[in-house]
Amino acid sequence: MDDLGDRPGRDRKTIRAYLNGEITPGQRRQPPDAFAPFVEYCRQRLADDPHLWATTLFDEVRELGYEGAYSTFTRAMRRYEVRPHCDPCHGAKGRDTAVIAHPPGEEIQFDWLELPTPPGEWGVGEHAHLLVGALSHSGRWRAQLAECEDFPHLVQALVAVLRKLGGTARRWRFDRMSTVCYASSGQLTAAFAGVAKYYGVGVDICPPRRGNRKGVVEKMDHAAAQR
Repeated sequence: MDDLGDRPGRDRKTIRAYLNGEITPGQRRQPPDAFAPFVEYCRQRLADDPHLWATTLFDEVRELGYEGAYSTFTRAMRRYEVRPHCDPCHGAKGRDTAVIAHPPGEEIQFDWLELPTPPGEWGVGEHAHLLVGALSHSGRWRAQLAECEDFPHLVQALVAVLRKLGGTARRWRFDRMSTVCYASSGQLTAAFAGVAKYYGVGVDICPPRRGNRKGVVEKMDHAAAQR
């Protein structure tokens, strides 16, 4: 029987690692860097598109085998400095922004988003037109694909978005779409005024675009396009 008093009190594998120089006594072993195998991929993707969202890049590296959490991923991005410097983005920081805020149930913002070269199984042709509807208060959004952005397809997509949202708000907000209003005056067309009357809602038209203006639906457009 072995003499227990002669045992060093360490696991044999640990002692072997000490002898082989794999670890140093007194120093904690550092876990492998899970982000390291994906550094060059991330740098290439951000070189191609410096404004690519981190959430989108995270989705991509997860499909490639990255197993870390999103917070760990973003910390690693900053540590490796994979995102290139962008002068226009840094120049915009600190400028005033116009954020449209509304209480719950007050407003839905609508906007078209065009997605080029969609998958053939979508059945929408060479360009997919996505009508996005976003609740101004919560940011919850739903969208509907359409073949084009003419009036019949607008109404059809709008009804589908309202069903997905579970109903309508008291007011709708649009950019100056020609199917909704006259661009020069912002006055509703007779056809769309009939749609608004049918649903019993008020319609607000955004003023001409201003630099650095932000709205809920624009953020959802960006999210939909990125992901």
